[in-house]
Amino acid sequence: MSPTLYSFLHVASAFLLVGYTFFVFASPKLPENRRKVMMISGILSLIMLVGGFGLVSKVYANAWPTFVLIKVACWLGLSAMAGLAYRNPAQVRTLAYITRLLVLIAVWAVYFKPFMS
Repeated sequence: MSPTLYSFLHVASAFLLVGYTFFVFASPKLPENRRKVMMISGILSLIMLVGGFGLVSKVYANAWPTFVLIKVACWLGLSAMAGLAYRNPAQVRTLAYITRLLVLIAVWAVYFKPFMS
């Protein structure tokens, strides 16, 4: 597979995962959506992971630059947000701020690639 395809999978699934996460933040008390949304967000998270590691293998020859580690940490946090919002709807506002911060850190890491020479 080409790096372009991995990039598309990674970015498209990231956009959709963030969208579904904020969908949960908008209505965390609706139990009829919970199962479907959790399944979709899990699948999107997996596709995002596969796309990201596909890019690492094609572009960086399986090396792990520091920005990749930062992005993995952001991915783990983002992947947990929908479940956390369903478990504790009272904390949705805080979780939304944390989610925004995680997305901003991940985008910053991609564009500025900290600690790379």
